[in-house]
Amino acid sequence: MDTQTLYKRLAQHYLHAIKSGALGAGDRMPSVRKLMALHEVSLSTALQLCRHLETQGWLEARPRSGYFVRHPKRVQLVPVAEPASGTPIDPAQYVGIHERVSAIIAQGQRPVKVNLARATGAPDLYPETELRNLAIRILRNKPNLLTKAIAPGGNKELKNALAKRALDYGISAAPDEVIVTYGCIEALNLALRAVAQAGDVIAVESPTFYGLLQVLESLGMKALEIPTSPHTGISIEALELAMQTYDNIKAVVVVPHLQNPLGSIMPDAHKQRLVALCEQQHLPLIEDDSYGALVNDDLPPTAAKHWDTTGNVIYCASLHKILAPGLRVGWMLAGRWHARINMLKYAQTRYNEELSQLVVAEFLQSSAYDRHLRRLRATLSLQRERTAEAIAAYFPPGTRLSVPNGGVSIWVEMPNQLSSKEVFEAALEQGILVSPGLLYSNSNRFNHFLRLNCGMHFTTELDDALRSLGNIIQSLVQQQRSAAA
Repeated sequence: MDTQTLYKRLAQHYLHAIKSGALGAGDRMPSVRKLMALHEVSLSTALQLCRHLETQGWLEARPRSGYFVRHPKRVQLVPVAEPASGTPIDPAQYVGIHERVSAIIAQGQRPVKVNLARATGAPDLYPETELRNLAIRILRNKPNLLTKAIAPGGNKELKNALAKRALDYGISAAPDEVIVTYGCIEALNLALRAVAQAGDVIAVESPTFYGLLQVLESLGMKALEIPTSPHTGISIEALELAMQTYDNIKAVVVVPHLQNPLGSIMPDAHKQRLVALCEQQHLPLIEDDSYGALVNDDLPPTAAKHWDTTGNVIYCASLHKILAPGLRVGWMLAGRWHARINMLKYAQTRYNEELSQLVVAEFLQSSAYDRHLRRLRATLSLQRERTAEAIAAYFPPGTRLSVPNGGVSIWVEMPNQLSSKEVFEAALEQGILVSPGLLYSNSNRFNHFLRLNCGMHFTTELDDALRSLGNIIQSLVQQQRSAAA
């Protein structure tokens, strides 16, 4: 076992002791010397263990006294509630979803001081230098790359690299099965067009990414919003009931890992049940795995596609969030719809330009990619915790929060059913851009939520913005109470 894996494993051991109460707030952590003797580890490993828990906010170092347990302020916050199981489920027509989303996006186009609405990391969290150098070398070696016709079907080197990387997620696929797309949003478009048509109903998570809602409306399809847990993902029981109630559901779309906006991660047993249910009901399962590589575990999460034995799961993914936001390189495994989606891809956008494919292919095949992911996950983990701590410190009582085990966003429930649109507009006046919960459903049930970015470096400016946002919410809550009195 390497040193990095060992100290993280030991850190999890002590974190469990803290969360279970065996080590309480104010208790002294075993000394570094004692940790070395107890676990037969080096001084470096013992120090890494303590520093890791310190950066997560669970320990504090006291001069000449060692490390002591502290409970982050965020543990005082109640987690985001599970969805109400008795909520009626109706297909949404999505009349005007474009207008609603477009209006919010247009308002947010003005210059702002702090952008908490995006769902990506800071630019310097990505390997800009390495990717730029790769692009220069590739163009030097292939000077006619930008002027010759693009190879049909996507670059073979990239398809080989993606097929190999898919093994990490429990997927065995031949390179020829890989279809390269312009990001995951094109992959979702293609998947939906392959399995459904205008007027059909598509089961989606609720809440869900507003981009998917826009796609559905643009294709003339309706959505059936299925209650989704902020911890375990889509409710299989509610989905099964919906399948029994409606006979025109044509597909199911889910984000199993770090669901946008909830941040939930489906347990493996949950994914396996979902795949089996969709297969039994002859319903295509469209899996969006854009964030899987950002799950903060030593081992990559297993894709739902792993349990697919009949080609019923269409797997969609992207490198947009995890490698290079400036490169819209996505890909998909279309299962039994491979030939149809290949044809739709050709008819819709033709093949992706080759320079970005070659750059990504070379980087994926190197150990630099794995090092980049480790650094990115570690940095995002720290930024999530610091953002959660700030929210706990600055937001008013009644705020609820669940910190996901990975990703670039946090889903926050505001007290008193406060309108996210009001918060959005008030924050914008102070130069702070947030993503209001009303975007993530065609119903009004998530209007009192915010999705906040934690991919930016936690600077004084960011801390001040979160403090200001907390003050805005507190002020609006007070106004609401005064009006009701």
